[in-house]
Amino acid sequence: MNKIDFRSDTVTWPTPEMREAMATAEVGDDVYGEDPTIIELEALAAEMLGKEAGCLVTSGTQGNLTSMLTHANRGDEAIIGEDAHVFQWEAGGMAVLGGILPKPLPTDEIGRMDLDQVRAAIRGDNDHWPTSRLICVENSSGGNYGAAIGPEYFAGIRAIADEHHLKVHLDGARLFNATTALNIDPRQITQHVDSVTVCLSKGLSAPVGSVIAGSHSFIKKAKRNRKLLGGGMRQGGVIAAAGLIALRDMTQRLAIDHQNARRLAHGLAQIPAVEIDPAKVYTNMVFFRLAEEAQQSNIVQTLRDEFNIWIGGYPQSGLFRAVTHYWITEKEVDLLLEAMRTIFEREFSY
Repeated sequence: MNKIDFRSDTVTWPTPEMREAMATAEVGDDVYGEDPTIIELEALAAEMLGKEAGCLVTSGTQGNLTSMLTHANRGDEAIIGEDAHVFQWEAGGMAVLGGILPKPLPTDEIGRMDLDQVRAAIRGDNDHWPTSRLICVENSSGGNYGAAIGPEYFAGIRAIADEHHLKVHLDGARLFNATTALNIDPRQITQHVDSVTVCLSKGLSAPVGSVIAGSHSFIKKAKRNRKLLGGGMRQGGVIAAAGLIALRDMTQRLAIDHQNARRLAHGLAQIPAVEIDPAKVYTNMVFFRLAEEAQQSNIVQTLRDEFNIWIGGYPQSGLFRAVTHYWITEKEVDLLLEAMRTIFEREFSY
């Protein structure tokens, strides 16, 4: 890469193997259902996620919105965590384009809604109320330090949904990070949901794309909604070729990213100007703050200008984020740590 980029795992460039596969991919017209590489990718995703069928979409946001449109109608209500990505970071699409009302609930320190509160939020039969139709969950929980949530929680959500005839959609953008951290098969999570979206272009390094998985009937309807959202692609096999490598190979190396994240967290914990709890590094995301006397330092800009190292900053919360991925090795982690030490020793005599 042309810079050391910790801002997100979305910045990953395709691997050399992906570029070669894309250049030689067998293609067809996917709207006609004739692209063999997309067909192969969708089948592989469905198998890995324990579902009957899959659907390639352009992004995780499109995948989540397509899934919600498939499960719910205008005026229906979706129960969702108040810090969930589909509620906070997807431009309100569920309401704007789907007419679906979000019912946000508080979450705990790793992104779980309280099951009793979920049950209590389900509407009864009253003409004045929207109809409860869907429960949306997330794993890993990006709004909660990338926490990995175990299958017991999703089993509890499933039981409530079945009791009240609701559907469950999982935003699994980084599901493979979560299941790697938990050392379980993804199907131990996805068996409890009706649909799941997995991103190919974050830690899995594909250049673009996500995959939805669900039942045959769900995917048939989802492909119609994908078309409605402008997601009907033609020779998309060039994308799917990279996605196949993402699912087959890149899912097997995510533990390296997690190790590098822990290396970074423990290194940051040794810098007096940094406040961090390494125990809250669950997957590939590292969040930290600056000590009060260092808060005036424009650490994000200084790292860019002097060291060509990019991290994420959230001024409203005072948090900073560094995300590890395929293009971040121990070398880049150590370079970031050395740059941070240099800056704070110079500016604050640490």
